[in-house]
Amino acid sequence: MDAQVALQNWQLENNITSVDNQDQLYFYDAEQDKEQVNKKPWTVDPHYFKHVKISAIALIKMVMHARSGGNIEVMGLMQGKIMGDTMVVMDAFALPVEGTETRVNAQNEAYEYMVTYMEQAKQVGRMENVIGWYHSHPGYGCWLSGIDVSTQSLNQQYQEPFVAVVIDPNRTMSAGKVEIGAFRTFPKGYKPIDDEPFEYQTIPLDKIEDFGVHAKEYYPLEISHFKSSVDTQLLDALWNKYWVHTLSQSPLLTNRAYSVQQMADLTKKLDQTNHGMIGRMGGYYGDRKKDEQSQLSKVTKDSSKITTEAMHGLISQVLKDLVFNQSKTKPSSS
Repeated sequence: MDAQVALQNWQLENNITSVDNQDQLYFYDAEQDKEQVNKKPWTVDPHYFKHVKISAIALIKMVMHARSGGNIEVMGLMQGKIMGDTMVVMDAFALPVEGTETRVNAQNEAYEYMVTYMEQAKQVGRMENVIGWYHSHPGYGCWLSGIDVSTQSLNQQYQEPFVAVVIDPNRTMSAGKVEIGAFRTFPKGYKPIDDEPFEYQTIPLDKIEDFGVHAKEYYPLEISHFKSSVDTQLLDALWNKYWVHTLSQSPLLTNRAYSVQQMADLTKKLDQTNHGMIGRMGGYYGDRKKDEQSQLSKVTKDSSKITTEAMHGLISQVLKDLVFNQSKTKPSSS
């Protein structure tokens, strides 16, 4: 598999668009940025920010960092600016943070590292301020837990404008496309007018309660990605490292524990759904909800997702085997 072809496929999968080097995205005006921040339009409209534009450089850095953490949550910060109702992420850097399955908190060492990094970044001409934080949710989707909501609310209170980005490295490996979400929390006491549910995603059974309790305390932002010709050299260097890791790993083996966990979780959901369809007198009533929000419909979507990810892993292995392991057929001697 050629690395450049793989890079092009990755860019297509994640809808990374090319912009001109002279695009306003690449210019940082400190005074203009300060003026926009001082207006604080988000205090009037909690839904003010609607879009997040993430550079390809920042995206691949965050994905590589998330994958390096394995099943442990990792955390980092993002640098950028605001342009109207859009938050632009130009770069990202990792923080030396210890995480667990359910929370990721920055320690004193991380704060010291952050201050030093930002000072040195400004010395080399990267004037953008910190505009948000990212962390990983290995294997359980892109959403904010109760701890995440508290952290983001605190950040929005003292460091506005600020956005939270979540990446699932396990699902990224299984699906081939970066599983990512961007979120902002509502102010305390605010009740969102739009009561429409988020786009459906698979949530493990042991996380559903945490997801459901806090689901109305934040809202998602639309994410898009961009790059320009000036990013090519750095993107190629980062991609070569990412590509080597991708080639040397099999989604079926690397995500084996994740796949087993997904199947076990699906079994529990099926048992729960079946139990809910049985009446008190033993009669079988089926799923009374006939729309897409029915429990049976959700379980069906989960099973389809697991099947698709497994097929993706198998196809990836077959292609690697054909490219690297199969010897060329020798011509038969007459």
